[in-house]
Amino acid sequence: MKILALDYGSARTGVAVSDPTATLARPLGVVERAASDAGLARLAELAGSEAVDRIVVGLPVTLRGERGAQADETERFVVALEEAVDVPVETWDERFTTRLAAGSAAAGARAEEDALAAAHLLASYLEWLSASRT
Repeated sequence: MKILALDYGSARTGVAVSDPTATLARPLGVVERAASDAGLARLAELAGSEAVDRIVVGLPVTLRGERGAQADETERFVVALEEAVDVPVETWDERFTTRLAAGSAAAGARAEEDALAAAHLLASYLEWLSASRT
């Protein structure tokens, strides 16, 4: 199962993809203004060209697990994305992914920080997926 992960932001959305075994996550890049028609078209194109089976979108919640304005905006984006793609879309708790991405960038990772955040999000999702299969 191949999975595309998105670290959504109104200006820039980080994109990462798993390998076909849903074991490894790698950053793909950034889509500008992902909620726009052009951005949604680009994400649909990536989902097709990468032949993904699912898309996971990071849901920003507070450390207490509460939802705010950014989570509401992300959920509106998810609804628009579901209409633009032919694969299931789900959300995943993205707490700490930006901090992890900043650490990866500081350690010399070459991908853009938003894409690194998406890769960290995907890695945590893949760990959960693997654990839930056993």
